[in-house]
Amino acid sequence: MALSEDFLQTEDLHPIDIVESLAEHHEWDFDRVTDDQIAMSVEGQWRTYSITLAWSALDETLRLISTFEMDPPAEREAALYDLLNRANDQVWTGAFTFWAEQRLMVWRYGLVLSGGHVAGPEQIDRLVGSAVAAGGRLYPAVQLARRGGESPEAAMNVAIAEAYGRA
Repeated sequence: MALSEDFLQTEDLHPIDIVESLAEHHEWDFDRVTDDQIAMSVEGQWRTYSITLAWSALDETLRLISTFEMDPPAEREAALYDLLNRANDQVWTGAFTFWAEQRLMVWRYGLVLSGGHVAGPEQIDRLVGSAVAAGGRLYPAVQLARRGGESPEAAMNVAIAEAYGRA
C-alpha cells in the first residue's frame, strides 16, 4: 500500500502531521516538540540519526536536520572540513557541515513549498530516507579521515564508491 493512501486530504494536513504519521508507520521514536517541529531517532546502517523536521509557514519551507555525534581530534578537523567540502560537491540535495561547538556532524536540507504546495507522504519519507542514506555513505569516510589518518581524497573514494551488479 502506498503511503499516500493513508492520507485522504493531504492538502489539509500540516507537514509535521504527515511526518508524525510516518514516524508512527515506521515505528521511529519521536517527540512532537511543537506544532511546527518534530524530533525523531532513525536507525541507519552505521549510526542512529537524530532527525528534526521543522515547518516555517513564513518561508513555506520544511527544514530537515540530521545529526550524529562526532569528536574528531583537533589536529584532524581541517581534514574533516576538507572531506565535507568534497562530499558536498558530490551531492545534489542537502549539505553536510560540522557543528564544532556541539561536536555534531550535520546533514541539512530545506524543501521549499511556496505557493501553497504540499509535500506528500512519499516525498517526506524520501526526504528522511535520503538524509539517513547520505549519513550512511559519508560515515565510513569520516571515520577514515578522523581516526585512520587517511587523506580526504582517499576517504572520499570510500564515500562515493557504490556496489554494482548483483550478488
